[in-house]
Amino acid sequence: MQYWENFKEWFLGLGGKYHVNPYIFGGIYIGAIPFFFLCLRWTIKRIKNKKTFLLPLLLTGFCFISAYLYLIIAGKNIPAWVYYFIAVMIVYSIYSTAKKIKANTK
Repeated sequence: MQYWENFKEWFLGLGGKYHVNPYIFGGIYIGAIPFFFLCLRWTIKRIKNKKTFLLPLLLTGFCFISAYLYLIIAGKNIPAWVYYFIAVMIVYSIYSTAKKIKANTK
């Protein structure tokens, strides 16, 4: 149980160090998940119906990166490796989402 307390203390301490509220970050991260899937479904439906899908696709992307946007905007003194990690996550997300869309629109 001491490990959990140590982890929690360390994790919450990062918020003060980098000027990011971990609860807000976590809330945005978890809160955006259902909207991501709703927008993804909307995008797939629009593609299947051969309608313009730019708006739902942009909203899908925004839902995915919303927590990271908060980190980039509110954070200070964030290590460079975090920005690289975010970039890799975004590139992977684009790839993964494109595969899901392609598989569901056949």
